[in-house]
Amino acid sequence: MTVYPVILAGGKGTRLWPLSRADKPKQFLPMHGEHSLFQRTVQRHQGMDGIGRPIIVCGDNDRFQVDDGLVGIGVSDATVIVEPSSRNTAPAIAAAAEMLLRDDPEAILFVLPSDHLVGTDESYFKAVEAAIAAARAGKMVTFGVLPTHPETGYGYIKAGASEDLVRPVEMFVEKPPAGDAVRMVADGSYYWNAGFFAFSARALLDELKAYVPDVVDAAASAVNGATVVPGTVTLAAAAWKAAPDISIDYALFERTDKAVVAPISCRWSDVGSWHSYWDSLEKDDSGNAVRGKAVTLETKDSLIVSQRAEVVALGLEKIAIIAAEDAILVCPLDRSQDVKDVVSMLKEKARNELVDVSPTVNRPWGGYTSIMNGPRFQVKHLFVSPGKRLSLQKHFHRAEHWVVVRGTAEVTIDDKVITLSENQSTYLPLGCVHRLANPGRIMLEVIEVQTGSYLGEDDIVRLQDEWGRT
Repeated sequence: MTVYPVILAGGKGTRLWPLSRADKPKQFLPMHGEHSLFQRTVQRHQGMDGIGRPIIVCGDNDRFQVDDGLVGIGVSDATVIVEPSSRNTAPAIAAAAEMLLRDDPEAILFVLPSDHLVGTDESYFKAVEAAIAAARAGKMVTFGVLPTHPETGYGYIKAGASEDLVRPVEMFVEKPPAGDAVRMVADGSYYWNAGFFAFSARALLDELKAYVPDVVDAAASAVNGATVVPGTVTLAAAAWKAAPDISIDYALFERTDKAVVAPISCRWSDVGSWHSYWDSLEKDDSGNAVRGKAVTLETKDSLIVSQRAEVVALGLEKIAIIAAEDAILVCPLDRSQDVKDVVSMLKEKARNELVDVSPTVNRPWGGYTSIMNGPRFQVKHLFVSPGKRLSLQKHFHRAEHWVVVRGTAEVTIDDKVITLSENQSTYLPLGCVHRLANPGRIMLEVIEVQTGSYLGEDDIVRLQDEWGRT
């Protein structure tokens, strides 16, 4: 029985605003070194006996970041399941099970969130092996992390008495008040709910059919009508929309009598707040964790993260300073769970540009950073990967100027193709059909100046596109 890591990569990570945005959620950010949390999740179980190709479930807006992340760690055999709309974890997992079952009737799913930080050791892999064995026996396995402190930001699982590595589940507890968290940690039989799962595809679908048949029916229809190209399965939109918006916890684990828990004792964090991020980082002698350009003086037990500006922290204690390219958050570390309320407030004030879009936007061909904008103008820094090209497109409301600052550009303007080197430029008049390509071996970098009456990203008419966006 092959074990397939099913990695759920569709979360939005709003509690890590302003770095995490709708178009670039936390799982795709390199928050702990060179690799993102998503890449670390893919790599975590490579080489384990019986492990099959990874299955990635993500939204349409994230599929190119998934592709880039896989390329960055040399993974070429993954299958990406694209959700046309977000429908929560139960339908996402059911769709993966439906797809796998058609190729492998004995498939085992090992379901993993893409945005958790997990330290692996021998005891971790022993727990995983025990969980897989229980899944092969028809059990619905969830994982519980041995708590290191009373935490009110996590759910808990109470395990029944057993000498086995995998124990029966007695009950699930939602995020508790502080007093209950202290009591549960002292009890010794409660574990943090890690959000990892293991089960056979067949047993999972049978259990879901018993409790939430609409989930299984919608998943099966969406897979039946899916658009399939090598490496990517795009679920049928109409069928997928009919799936209930429900988590696997509510749909299955709080109802089934087959639930068991595999306790694990390892370094683990859902990196669900700036406090938990600070907790996961190495600190200086004053307890400060610093990422990016920052200087601290008479400051302790604080988190300073800066993407661009130089941040100076003076006389602070237990404070988070998060300086993104276009927004700065300052709050007490112990209030960082409330950042989601800040995001809600910004949405209410129609400041969606600060919530939905990062200044640096990734595209399948590379990406761009917005440098400056004002009435009737906008300046961007475009970066195009070697061998890549943008769609053949035109605009109704803007003209553009391109200046090459690094590399070589191949530029199509209507029926003309020209080559530009560093320090050369060209003008793209309003309405012209144009395309930018990088024929070279190094990253192409271009400064783009847009002028016109409307400069929104939806003023793009794509005539040809290698990624199906026409």
